[in-house]
Amino acid sequence: MRVEEIKKLIKLVEESQIGELEVRRWWGTIRISRNSHSTAPFHGQVIQVPQPAVAPEASSHAAANAPSAKEAKDVETGLHVIRSPMVGTFYRAPAPDADPYVEAGRRVEPGQTVCIIEAMKLMNEIESEISGTIAKVLVENGQPVEYGQPLFHVRLD
Repeated sequence: MRVEEIKKLIKLVEESQIGELEVRRWWGTIRISRNSHSTAPFHGQVIQVPQPAVAPEASSHAAANAPSAKEAKDVETGLHVIRSPMVGTFYRAPAPDADPYVEAGRRVEPGQTVCIIEAMKLMNEIESEISGTIAKVLVENGQPVEYGQPLFHVRLD
């Protein structure tokens, strides 16, 4: 496993309420834990993640929601940004042969599914928080996304 992959796993544990994460591969096992107490015998690599001094939601939420210069301009022009609430893989449709949930120019309402993000083999439906018209789809189908990454621009009505 590459260092970048391990860093992503550590970030996932830090940003979530997960107490421990264990990944098994053919070459061994990596366990990432918030605490140093282990209840089961373990033979592998252990990576300790320090408890954050600030609540993860506050620090990561602020950093992810700090708009870039381009996003600030979009907000000024009446566009809302729908962001990824998690790390995962972005899918525009419920199945490979199905129509996308939304297209540019299509109207959305609060609670309407706009995409799916697959995270740890779970399909998470992402819903619109506002009503408006999709101005732009910012992510390609099947592309990995990060927490807080912009997915759609929605023109407010």
